[in-house]
Amino acid sequence: MQTRKKYIFLTFLASCLLVFFFGGDQLRHFAFFSGRKAKARRHWPHWTDRSLLKSFADPEELQRDGDPSLLSPRERQAAWLSVYKSSRCRMETCFDFSRCEKHGFKVFTYPRERGQPVSESYGKILSSIERSRYHTLNPEEACLFVLSIDTLDRDHLSGQYVRNVDEKIRGFPLWNGGRNHLIFNLYSGTWPSYTGDLGFDIGQAILAKASFDTESFRPGFDISIPLFPKDHPQRGGERGWLYQDSVPPKKKYLLVFKGKRYLTGIGSGTRNALHHIHNGKDIISLTTCKHGKDWEKHKDTRCDKDNVDYEKFDYQELLHNSTFCIVPRGRRLGSFRFLEALQAACIPVLLSDGWELPFAEAIDWGKAAVVGSERLLLQIPSAVRCIHPERVLAFQQQTQFLWDAYFSSVDKIVHTTLEIIKDRLFPHRSRSRFLWNALPGGLLVLPDFSTHLGDFPFYYLQHGSSPSKKFTAFIRAVSQAGSLSQPILRLIQAVSGSQYCAQILVLWSCEKPPPPSWKWPQTTVPLTIIQGRRKLSDRFFPFEAIQTDAVLSLDEHTSLSTSEVDFAFVVWRSFPERIVGFPTQSHFWDPEQGRWGYTSKWTNELSIVLTAAAFYHRYYHSLFTEYLPAGLRELVDGLAACEDILMNVLVAAVTKLPPIKVTQRKQHKEVLAQQAECRDGAAGTPPPGQRSPSAPHSAPAQSKGSAGSRRFSQRQDCLNQLADWFGYMPLVSSQLRLDPVLFKDQVSVLRKKYPRLEK
Repeated sequence: MQTRKKYIFLTFLASCLLVFFFGGDQLRHFAFFSGRKAKARRHWPHWTDRSLLKSFADPEELQRDGDPSLLSPRERQAAWLSVYKSSRCRMETCFDFSRCEKHGFKVFTYPRERGQPVSESYGKILSSIERSRYHTLNPEEACLFVLSIDTLDRDHLSGQYVRNVDEKIRGFPLWNGGRNHLIFNLYSGTWPSYTGDLGFDIGQAILAKASFDTESFRPGFDISIPLFPKDHPQRGGERGWLYQDSVPPKKKYLLVFKGKRYLTGIGSGTRNALHHIHNGKDIISLTTCKHGKDWEKHKDTRCDKDNVDYEKFDYQELLHNSTFCIVPRGRRLGSFRFLEALQAACIPVLLSDGWELPFAEAIDWGKAAVVGSERLLLQIPSAVRCIHPERVLAFQQQTQFLWDAYFSSVDKIVHTTLEIIKDRLFPHRSRSRFLWNALPGGLLVLPDFSTHLGDFPFYYLQHGSSPSKKFTAFIRAVSQAGSLSQPILRLIQAVSGSQYCAQILVLWSCEKPPPPSWKWPQTTVPLTIIQGRRKLSDRFFPFEAIQTDAVLSLDEHTSLSTSEVDFAFVVWRSFPERIVGFPTQSHFWDPEQGRWGYTSKWTNELSIVLTAAAFYHRYYHSLFTEYLPAGLRELVDGLAACEDILMNVLVAAVTKLPPIKVTQRKQHKEVLAQQAECRDGAAGTPPPGQRSPSAPHSAPAQSKGSAGSRRFSQRQDCLNQLADWFGYMPLVSSQLRLDPVLFKDQVSVLRKKYPRLEK
């Protein structure tokens, strides 16, 4: 009996020891174990060489980022919950999908009230939405709503702060607690804590916000946008500093920073420590405390020396000549420096803990930026030195792609926000992460066309495939009913004789019916007549009958041989993303007139291939019809000679590449009389009561009043209106013409693949 008690006692003692050693940490958290909850405290290491290393901060200071006035995490969470009462919102719980089922993804902007102040930046955002293809004037059709109240600056110390927003939005009958609403914000909170307080309850609205904190960000619902300055361009925007397909030279500096240093308050900890990595050679880190009203009151011993060193370097020069740029947090998590570094191809090194990066839902920032930690600042120099030069080049190229695709203008920032929301609404037709992070970018890849990479002209190399081996000939005809002109008969025979032709489609653009089937020539490939709507933009409509990747666009008066068609198609299969064709023209800048000029003269340069005889990918039909807003298509329909220029501008804007000219036996001549053959509402003429836009200046005096002069004037007017809409001139000039091997060489014709091209 004594032995049994002894074993029981030993077993109990061993159990207590096990619990103490393996579960003691958990038990110490209970109140009954210590009498009260112990205050959590971090234990920082004690370095043996502490006397040799200057400490950045004391443990007490690190607990609150160096400022006792800052809010604790629990206090920040409570402040956030007081503003974001729908903190658990998801698209499935706080968004009404049924509004988007009938009319698709349409966006309604509230009408602007008279006397209501709107900042320049918010005016650009509203303008971007109103110019987009998603905008609607009918709120009943809308899937998404955007307030006309300026909510960008919610710092109540700012002069652009709009008061009583809560009262105003509650009076809107469409508000509905914020459901299906999108709110834009660049600045929130105020000194000293700069919390995410907007000053009004957003309810169930989606928040597109700059400097978004990961703690308050609602994944899959909110959207993080970049902080951009008020002079950020509305559309177009400046190009990146690293040209496409160019290898940047070795930069003078490895790592740079030049900016403000905050002596106290939030954000001061990181910027106060930046001077430790400055070596004056390949790492330049310059700060100044000479900003604000009372900087002298708080200046420390370093201020005077820092201010002197700060003036020795030019900021733009540092951006141009550095491989990496430090992007630390400021008072808020984001800064203008982020976009400046992207544009300069200076790889951003982000030091902003807790920042939800812009559009991180779609963009893979691991390919374009180095995300560091504010606590590990001293490790940054050695970390960037270890990055291989090949990866550095890939980083730089990706910064240029992201800048141009999503950040170079307000239009692109707003449209990216809308496209991300649209992808959430229609996940079965959404873009993959690859499409967002590869040329030409998510904005120019329409998931409504396809979600398969092989269906687009940009990804054949990555996908390991090639375009289809056949093409569809698409002929626009405007001949009188009852008879067919000889040119179109010869053209059909020549095209149908190509070994690569799959079918011929004739777009009949007259009000009168087309000739009966027995009057059309007999061909070895299917011949289909499509009745058009007598609009010039019809020739680029994505007809379901077009099943091949390649489209050969033709006018009925075009003269081509079978050999020319075969050779051009072979060339196009090597460049499926470009326009490949025969007749070319070019643009130029006219400094005297201060506008873009247009010339049809044969020169050594070309930037436009007329779609009267050209190959291109069928995807551009969908992009022309669905991507471009209705206003541009109306411009094309109003001007009788603009549709081919718009198609060239569109393809150049997508690819950043020029078209390709192939050799041709005869010089192309535009037929000016063809528009007159189609009576009773000819294609290319504006409806009764509407006037076609007139050109700002006429053609040369010797040809005034002629049909050629009017056409020339319309083309110049069209070119300048398109440049204004895009915000820049997308057309790219080239001096390249592709000829067959041995073309016009003094060798036997038996050795030439296309001998008839020389006849």
